[in-house]
Amino acid sequence: MFIRQRWYVAALAAELSDRPIGRTILGEHVAMYRNHAGAVVALRDTCPHRGYPLSLGRVVGEHLVCGYHGFTFDAGGSCVSVPGQDRIPSRLHVRTYPLVELGAWAFIWMGAGEPDYARLPDAPWLEASEERAVIAGVAAIDANFGLLVDNLLDLSHETFLHSGSIGTPEVAETPIEVEVDEAARRVEVYRHMTGVVCPPFYANTTGLEGLVDRWQDIEYHPPAFYQLNSRLAPTGRPPLPDGSDDHAFHMKIFYGLTPATERTVWDFWALSRDFAVEDRTVDDFLAKMQAGVVQEDVDALTVLQARLDEGNETTEVSIKIDRGGLAARRILDDMAREELAASS
Repeated sequence: MFIRQRWYVAALAAELSDRPIGRTILGEHVAMYRNHAGAVVALRDTCPHRGYPLSLGRVVGEHLVCGYHGFTFDAGGSCVSVPGQDRIPSRLHVRTYPLVELGAWAFIWMGAGEPDYARLPDAPWLEASEERAVIAGVAAIDANFGLLVDNLLDLSHETFLHSGSIGTPEVAETPIEVEVDEAARRVEVYRHMTGVVCPPFYANTTGLEGLVDRWQDIEYHPPAFYQLNSRLAPTGRPPLPDGSDDHAFHMKIFYGLTPATERTVWDFWALSRDFAVEDRTVDDFLAKMQAGVVQEDVDALTVLQARLDEGNETTEVSIKIDRGGLAARRILDDMAREELAASS
């Protein structure tokens, strides 16, 4: 089952304009747009007249007009105009979804009742500023949500799947540390590499030469928010006791894991960095490299899903590098059971 009482990334903020977009989220069709006042709006992507997708309509001022028969809806989902008659049937109402912009992303609440704003992620690095540059994108994956969780919690695959961009031998060879906070519903996975080759993804953007110390610190907040804190510095230069780290280069790599259906998932990504902030060539390079990394994941997970669809029984053999992913599975199972019990 889907875990609904949480926030999910629904769109890139840059995707939302006065031209509506449609997206399937947790098995539901959602239409999203930005009205002329700049507010973002999410409605069920179905006109109650004849079921035509509202995302194929157009925005007129603060309203969304169905592209089939012209029924017009406000941001609260109420029909405010019906062509050819003054009386508006009471059933001409569309479900709305709370939609909140946080920097590069827009988060949607798909659950019942009032949204829990306290569950929105605390992620100031998603917002571009004078100190940070942010780029973002999204990919559709023909594979289930769980496969993407496994992929992101075990970065040892970088060595083999992403060898031309972010993967080096040390990623797979370096042991990890895992911390699990069952109460806070958080999984953390740490991998600190010392005196390693700087991969092209970072070497071509930071200007670092020679060996570096490279840290990968994952924070996964099930079900839908993932942050990789990446640190690179000349080897042998850890943060000072006072926490200052000016000689290092930092990048936050975010993923929003949003199920579309039971076997497909949206893979939202964002990269935020504190170096070369004004350099658009670095933006372009990282966007191209990240798109390539994501596509390699898309291809691999699509293959895995195809094997699962064959229905042949397989046995998983887990090892130490799977500890983070296995902890995430347990937490996700607990969250699903609790939500099911609360709704019954």
